[in-house]
Amino acid sequence: MTGGSTPKVRIAILASGGGSNAECLMAHFAQGPGSEVGEVVWVVTNRKDAGVRGHAQRHGIPESHVSKQAMNSGELLTELRERGVEWIALAGFLLRLPAEICEAYPHRVVNVHPALLPLHGGKGMFGMHVHRAVHASGELRTGMTIHWVSPAYDEGDILFQGEVALAEGDSPEDIAGKVLAFTCPAELDRPSRLDFVEKLPE
Repeated sequence: MTGGSTPKVRIAILASGGGSNAECLMAHFAQGPGSEVGEVVWVVTNRKDAGVRGHAQRHGIPESHVSKQAMNSGELLTELRERGVEWIALAGFLLRLPAEICEAYPHRVVNVHPALLPLHGGKGMFGMHVHRAVHASGELRTGMTIHWVSPAYDEGDILFQGEVALAEGDSPEDIAGKVLAFTCPAELDRPSRLDFVEKLPE
Protein backbone atom coordinates (compact mmCIF):
# COMPACT_ATOMS: atom_id res chain seq x y z
CA MET A 1 0.00 0.00 0.00
CA THR A 2 1.34 3.40 -0.89
CA GLY A 3 0.27 7.01 -0.54
CA GLY A 4 -0.07 9.65 -3.24
CA SER A 5 -2.93 9.20 -5.68
CA THR A 6 -3.47 5.54 -4.80
CA PRO A 7 -7.06 4.99 -3.55
CA LYS A 8 -7.29 4.48 0.18
CA VAL A 9 -7.69 0.93 1.38
CA ARG A 10 -11.13 0.32 2.87
CA ILE A 11 -10.86 -1.20 6.35
CA ALA A 12 -13.41 -2.79 8.70
CA ILE A 13 -12.73 -3.18 12.42
CA LEU A 14 -14.25 -6.04 14.42
CA ALA A 15 -14.31 -5.55 18.19
CA SER A 16 -16.24 -6.86 21.18
CA GLY A 17 -15.53 -4.56 24.10
CA GLY A 18 -14.57 -1.06 25.11
CA GLY A 19 -12.52 -0.58 21.99
CA SER A 20 -9.28 1.06 23.17
CA ASN A 21 -7.22 -0.56 20.40
CA ALA A 22 -10.07 -0.12 17.94
CA GLU A 23 -10.25 3.59 18.75
CA CYS A 24 -6.50 3.80 18.24
CA LEU A 25 -6.94 2.33 14.78
CA MET A 26 -9.74 4.77 13.99
CA ALA A 27 -7.58 7.71 15.00
CA HIS A 28 -4.56 6.35 13.15
CA PHE A 29 -6.44 6.19 9.88
CA ALA A 30 -8.48 9.37 10.43
CA GLN A 31 -5.83 11.83 11.62
CA GLY A 32 -2.56 9.97 12.05
CA PRO A 33 0.04 8.67 9.60
CA GLY A 34 -2.35 6.05 8.26
CA SER A 35 -4.78 8.66 6.92
CA GLU A 36 -2.96 8.77 3.59
CA VAL A 37 -3.23 5.06 2.90
CA GLY A 38 -6.41 3.73 4.48
CA GLU A 39 -9.79 4.59 5.95
CA VAL A 40 -11.99 2.76 8.41
CA VAL A 41 -15.36 2.42 6.70
CA TRP A 42 -17.21 0.12 9.11
CA VAL A 43 -17.00 -0.98 12.74
CA VAL A 44 -18.66 -4.26 13.73
CA THR A 45 -19.31 -5.67 17.18
CA ASN A 46 -21.00 -8.82 18.41
CA ARG A 47 -22.17 -7.06 21.60
CA LYS A 48 -24.99 -4.53 21.54
CA ASP A 49 -23.59 -2.60 24.51
CA ALA A 50 -19.94 -2.60 23.40
CA GLY A 51 -18.13 0.66 24.10
CA VAL A 52 -16.49 0.52 20.69
CA ARG A 53 -19.79 1.66 19.17
CA GLY A 54 -19.44 5.02 20.88
CA HIS A 55 -15.89 5.44 19.59
CA ALA A 56 -17.11 4.77 16.05
CA GLN A 57 -19.93 7.28 16.41
CA ARG A 58 -17.53 9.97 17.64
CA HIS A 59 -15.35 9.37 14.60
CA GLY A 60 -18.34 9.44 12.28
CA ILE A 61 -17.80 5.84 11.20
CA PRO A 62 -20.77 3.57 10.46
CA GLU A 63 -21.12 0.88 13.12
CA SER A 64 -23.30 -2.19 13.48
CA HIS A 65 -24.15 -4.91 15.92
CA VAL A 66 -23.90 -8.27 14.14
CA SER A 67 -24.87 -11.34 16.13
CA LYS A 68 -22.75 -14.46 16.31
CA GLN A 69 -25.44 -16.32 14.39
CA ALA A 70 -25.40 -13.73 11.61
CA MET A 71 -21.62 -13.88 11.45
CA ASN A 72 -21.64 -17.66 11.12
CA SER A 73 -24.49 -17.74 8.60
CA GLY A 74 -22.61 -15.73 6.01
CA GLU A 75 -24.38 -12.41 6.56
CA LEU A 76 -21.21 -10.72 7.79
CA LEU A 77 -19.20 -11.77 4.74
CA THR A 78 -21.99 -10.58 2.45
CA GLU A 79 -22.07 -7.14 4.05
CA LEU A 80 -18.28 -6.83 4.07
CA ARG A 81 -18.36 -7.35 0.33
CA GLU A 82 -21.29 -4.98 -0.18
CA ARG A 83 -19.42 -2.24 1.70
CA GLY A 84 -16.32 -2.79 -0.42
CA VAL A 85 -14.14 -3.75 2.54
CA GLU A 86 -10.63 -4.75 1.48
CA TRP A 87 -8.91 -5.32 4.86
CA ILE A 88 -10.19 -6.41 8.27
CA ALA A 89 -8.62 -5.60 11.62
CA LEU A 90 -9.60 -7.46 14.79
CA ALA A 91 -9.14 -5.38 17.93
CA GLY A 92 -10.39 -7.12 21.06
CA PHE A 93 -12.73 -9.32 19.04
CA LEU A 94 -13.71 -12.33 21.12
CA LEU A 95 -15.29 -14.66 18.59
CA ARG A 96 -13.56 -17.07 16.27
CA LEU A 97 -13.64 -15.52 12.82
CA PRO A 98 -15.60 -17.75 10.40
CA ALA A 99 -13.31 -19.72 8.12
CA GLU A 100 -15.13 -18.41 5.06
CA ILE A 101 -14.04 -14.86 5.91
CA CYS A 102 -10.43 -15.95 6.35
CA GLU A 103 -10.65 -17.66 2.96
CA ALA A 104 -12.29 -14.64 1.31
CA TYR A 105 -9.64 -12.28 2.70
CA PRO A 106 -6.34 -14.20 2.51
CA HIS A 107 -3.57 -12.15 4.11
CA ARG A 108 -6.05 -9.32 4.52
CA VAL A 109 -7.13 -9.93 8.14
CA VAL A 110 -4.92 -8.91 11.06
CA ASN A 111 -5.33 -9.09 14.82
CA VAL A 112 -3.85 -6.90 17.54
CA HIS A 113 -3.11 -9.05 20.60
CA PRO A 114 -1.96 -7.46 23.89
CA ALA A 115 0.86 -9.89 24.69
CA LEU A 116 3.87 -11.56 23.13
CA LEU A 117 2.41 -14.58 21.36
CA PRO A 118 2.60 -17.51 21.68
CA LEU A 119 2.56 -16.55 25.36
CA HIS A 120 -0.87 -15.74 26.81
CA GLY A 121 -2.86 -16.45 23.68
CA GLY A 122 -5.71 -18.74 22.72
CA LYS A 123 -9.38 -18.97 23.53
CA GLY A 124 -10.46 -16.77 26.42
CA MET A 125 -7.26 -14.73 26.42
CA PHE A 126 -8.31 -11.17 25.80
CA GLY A 127 -8.21 -7.81 27.55
CA MET A 128 -7.54 -7.91 31.26
CA HIS A 129 -7.48 -11.73 31.23
CA VAL A 130 -4.20 -11.43 29.31
CA HIS A 131 -2.72 -8.82 31.62
CA ARG A 132 -3.71 -10.78 34.74
CA ALA A 133 -2.02 -13.85 33.28
CA VAL A 134 1.15 -11.87 32.61
CA HIS A 135 1.04 -10.53 36.17
CA ALA A 136 0.52 -14.01 37.63
CA SER A 137 3.45 -15.37 35.63
CA GLY A 138 5.88 -12.93 37.21
CA GLU A 139 7.34 -12.06 33.82
CA LEU A 140 9.10 -8.71 33.60
CA ARG A 141 8.35 -8.15 29.95
CA THR A 142 5.25 -8.21 27.84
CA GLY A 143 4.15 -6.36 24.74
CA MET A 144 1.87 -6.62 21.76
CA THR A 145 1.64 -8.81 18.70
CA ILE A 146 0.13 -8.13 15.30
CA HIS A 147 -0.49 -11.29 13.31
CA TRP A 148 -2.40 -12.67 10.37
CA VAL A 149 -5.73 -14.18 11.38
CA SER A 150 -6.45 -17.85 10.76
CA PRO A 151 -9.51 -19.91 11.74
CA ALA A 152 -7.68 -20.93 14.96
CA TYR A 153 -7.27 -18.50 17.85
CA ASP A 154 -4.00 -16.53 17.80
CA GLU A 155 -2.18 -18.99 15.52
CA GLY A 156 -1.62 -16.91 12.37
CA ASP A 157 1.89 -15.92 11.33
CA ILE A 158 3.34 -13.03 13.31
CA LEU A 159 3.86 -9.73 11.47
CA PHE A 160 5.17 -7.57 14.29
CA GLN A 161 5.99 -7.79 17.98
CA GLY A 162 7.09 -5.09 20.36
CA GLU A 163 8.23 -5.49 23.94
CA VAL A 164 7.32 -3.49 27.02
CA ALA A 165 9.45 -3.64 30.18
CA LEU A 166 7.61 -4.28 33.44
CA ALA A 167 8.50 -3.52 37.03
CA GLU A 168 8.12 -6.06 39.82
CA GLY A 169 5.38 -4.05 41.50
CA ASP A 170 3.24 -3.55 38.39
CA SER A 171 -0.41 -4.49 38.80
CA PRO A 172 -2.47 -5.97 35.96
CA GLU A 173 -3.88 -2.47 35.44
CA ASP A 174 -0.35 -1.03 35.23
CA ILE A 175 0.55 -3.67 32.66
CA ALA A 176 -2.54 -2.88 30.60
CA GLY A 177 -1.69 0.81 30.62
CA LYS A 178 1.88 0.22 29.51
CA VAL A 179 0.84 -2.04 26.64
CA LEU A 180 -1.81 0.43 25.46
CA ALA A 181 0.63 3.35 25.63
CA PHE A 182 3.12 1.38 23.57
CA THR A 183 0.52 0.30 21.01
CA CYS A 184 -1.16 3.67 20.67
CA PRO A 185 0.77 6.76 21.79
CA ALA A 186 -1.45 9.58 23.02
CA GLU A 187 0.11 12.08 20.61
CA LEU A 188 -0.90 11.32 17.03
CA ASP A 189 2.37 12.68 15.63
CA ARG A 190 4.38 10.07 17.53
CA PRO A 191 5.13 6.76 15.80
CA SER A 192 2.37 4.20 16.34
CA ARG A 193 2.95 0.46 16.45
CA LEU A 194 0.20 0.36 13.84
CA ASP A 195 2.41 2.04 11.21
CA PHE A 196 3.26 -1.45 10.00
CA VAL A 197 -0.04 -1.40 8.06
CA GLU A 198 1.43 1.10 5.60
CA LYS A 199 4.26 -1.31 4.77
CA LEU A 200 2.21 -4.44 4.06
CA PRO A 201 2.26 -5.84 0.52
CA GLU A 202 -0.60 -4.95 -1.79
